[in-house]
Amino acid sequence: MTTISKTDLTENKTVTKKDLNKVFLRSFTLEASFNFERMQALGYVFSMIPVIKKLYTTKEDISAALKRHLEFFNTTPHVSTFAMGISSALEEKNANDQNFDEASINSIKLGLMGPLGGVGDAFFWGTLKAIAAGVGASIALQGNILGAILFYLIFNIPHVLVRYYGTMSGYRLGTTFVERLQESGLLDNITYGASILGMTVIGAMTATMVTFTTPLQIGEGDGAVTIQSMLDSIAPSLLPLLFTLFMYYLLKKGVKITYLLVGIVAFGIIGKLIGIV
Repeated sequence: MTTISKTDLTENKTVTKKDLNKVFLRSFTLEASFNFERMQALGYVFSMIPVIKKLYTTKEDISAALKRHLEFFNTTPHVSTFAMGISSALEEKNANDQNFDEASINSIKLGLMGPLGGVGDAFFWGTLKAIAAGVGASIALQGNILGAILFYLIFNIPHVLVRYYGTMSGYRLGTTFVERLQESGLLDNITYGASILGMTVIGAMTATMVTFTTPLQIGEGDGAVTIQSMLDSIAPSLLPLLFTLFMYYLLKKGVKITYLLVGIVAFGIIGKLIGIV
């Protein structure tokens, strides 16, 4: 766990509405630097910079906070500000309390991205976008430019409102939430539970987003048995799991993500040509 100095505790540092407005505006860039290593992490830390610079004064503290929010993060962009608001409240508590467990900041954030993504995807991509497209397309088919305008308005007005009020409500909830948890002693349990939930989400993503199968078989004719069916009988998605763990091992050994991506592409092409994947 990274330890920050938090040396300047002479005055209480508070996140203002102005700071949260900056977070809200920066949140629109969440996916501008999307990458397949940490997804929305760069956009998330960029959004948090106004709060981090407001709360911390030393280079060590600022560096630790930036690194903290460079951890993997991925959720529906429209509701991401709720997590940012809570993160802002937690960072505020961390900056003012020498005994605050900073590990809880990332644990709670990681635990939020799955539920937020489920609600956000269902509402914005599954419902609101379909409604906006239906209304806009019906008018556009009549040759009226109002169809395109209505499409953007119907979708983006709720989107912007949710993004803005998500920032503010997340901060308010986070402030009172953490205080009550610390008073009751439940913060450690919440942190532990959020970590488990986050790791469960990551595990589910491995099984659903990593595709790796092999056509190799043992025997010939009607008696042939595919290796893939044998592996599936032991544990479904075993190959994707092993492949992911191998990539994780290489990352821990310091292999650059660029080399891994090129290697995966080369392995996929060569493996397909020789018939092993």
